[in-house]
Amino acid sequence: MNKNNNIDFAKASFKDFENIAGLDPYEWAHLWKEYVAFRSRAGMFNYRQENLSGCGPEIELDILGNGHRKFVSLVSNDYLGFTQHHKVKAAAIAGIEKFGSGAGASPAIGGHYSFHQDIEDKIAKFFKRDAAIVFTTGYTANSSSLQALLKKEDLAILDMAVHTSVYEGCLLTNVKTFPHNNLEALENVLKNTSGQYRTRFVVVDGVYSQDGDLAPLDKIVKLVKSYGAYLVVDDAHGTGVVGKTGRGVIEKFDLFKEVDIITGTFSKTFAHVGGYLVASEELVNYLKFQSRQHIFSATLSPASACILQAIDLVDSEPKWMEKLWDNIEYLKTGLQSLGLDVGPTSSAIIPVKIGDVDLNARICGMLLEAGIYANQINYPAVSKKDARIRMSVMATHTHVMLNRVLNAWEDVVKKTGIVQS
Repeated sequence: MNKNNNIDFAKASFKDFENIAGLDPYEWAHLWKEYVAFRSRAGMFNYRQENLSGCGPEIELDILGNGHRKFVSLVSNDYLGFTQHHKVKAAAIAGIEKFGSGAGASPAIGGHYSFHQDIEDKIAKFFKRDAAIVFTTGYTANSSSLQALLKKEDLAILDMAVHTSVYEGCLLTNVKTFPHNNLEALENVLKNTSGQYRTRFVVVDGVYSQDGDLAPLDKIVKLVKSYGAYLVVDDAHGTGVVGKTGRGVIEKFDLFKEVDIITGTFSKTFAHVGGYLVASEELVNYLKFQSRQHIFSATLSPASACILQAIDLVDSEPKWMEKLWDNIEYLKTGLQSLGLDVGPTSSAIIPVKIGDVDLNARICGMLLEAGIYANQINYPAVSKKDARIRMSVMATHTHVMLNRVLNAWEDVVKKTGIVQS
């Protein structure tokens, strides 16, 4: 407990340090340092581990008290393992050899290169649409585009579980939320706001990042269209994972033409960094000159030419998606056999719901001791009662690796008695 500011470090969360009344940012930072030290001494601060090897199914870490060793990695969204694919790496090297290490300017005034245009054309075609715009991150693909399109006369209707980037993108407009995947609540918002705003955007994820569950997109589309609104779908976690050919939840329900705006990231399946928005040619061209983070930021580096190869690999080497789903089912079934609650996941994101913040942190530490690197997800990312360990499965995991994960969880169950079913 820090008595001067009434912050109980044993019960505090990250959010308690966002805006501490009566203190300035330097004092916030000092209290934050004390909090991190407090949690670290208790073995409950398992964040920002320094990776000593590349992104992959195993990773080398040097953790205080554990030494330099190799861990099974369940923290990467490189679902198909393309960051280490020889063709993708070769394409990145070739891009740098041809164009250099940086773009040198923003896209409107000299920083738009042929490989940027190729990426925009290819990702648009991937989603069977006419046009796309690229951003330096998936985060800004959402935040920047929504800020450009929605103003004080408009309304954003958000599933409560959408990504933080969406909420940031809606700071300049009116916002109403509905409980996650609750179609009755969505319809009520649509009905009650009819005729009150110039433009209404409903924004949902395809695959949700915490539970790994899917949006019932077919039903959402019907509702949105029947009430004269537009639909935005961020399928960052579904692309390359869901759908017959990896084109996400939109493909699963065959809604390529019905979804108005598709957003996503190149940092997951497509093995690099950056984001994209796919929409009508007119809307995309408008954003190329009205999205502030796009026109005032330097563009993707020449290494991003590797994205073109990664997009091709989704179709040319479908074995990776097949292997991914084999691994998903293997790990999910194994966890359920231990009596663990993995929720409604239907993707490569598999959470184990713990429901207690401190126990969640301790279990994360226990997994690290067993050589398993997973994420503890606590408030405010999820509610306190919904604390969980989140694991991301990759195509390049082996069953031997996943058996190590299951053995570690079996030991956790024995030591903590957390079996839920």
